[in-house]
Amino acid sequence: MRARDDRGVAFPSPLVILSIIAVAMAGIAYVTTMDRGGDGKMESVSQPAPSPTSSSPTADPEPAPVVKKKPKKVVKGKVYVEVYNNSNISGLAGSTASKAQSFGWQVVASDNWHGTIPASTVYYPARLKAAGKLLAKDLGIARVIPAVDPMGGDRLTVILTPDYIS
Repeated sequence: MRARDDRGVAFPSPLVILSIIAVAMAGIAYVTTMDRGGDGKMESVSQPAPSPTSSSPTADPEPAPVVKKKPKKVVKGKVYVEVYNNSNISGLAGSTASKAQSFGWQVVASDNWHGTIPASTVYYPARLKAAGKLLAKDLGIARVIPAVDPMGGDRLTVILTPDYIS
């Protein structure tokens, strides 16, 4: 009878499985966040050919009219708002949420915020910048900055500190 050989490598199966899952998720994230526009080739931009000048070589060309981009109209009732209390003032988030609703904003949550915020702030995702500024004006909040993780990318987040007077 032959003796059993106990040598070999024992892989910890949970570690191997987690590694495979991590690699698969990284691959999925890469594929879903790739730029889908175009075929990935860079195109060169050619300069337009100089136009023929008028008979007077000293004539100044007329400046092109400046077209100002019209700001998008904010529809308050279609913008989600979350209000959080980061102070020891009881009920501050609820009363401010009611105030925001009275201005027409769609408040979807109010609660306490755990963390350190330097001043009362309205956080906005990039596409809601104009709405964030308008909400801050309605509530009398001076600090308006882009949203950070874990804030939602589809809503405005208001975090109130002891400096806020409702």
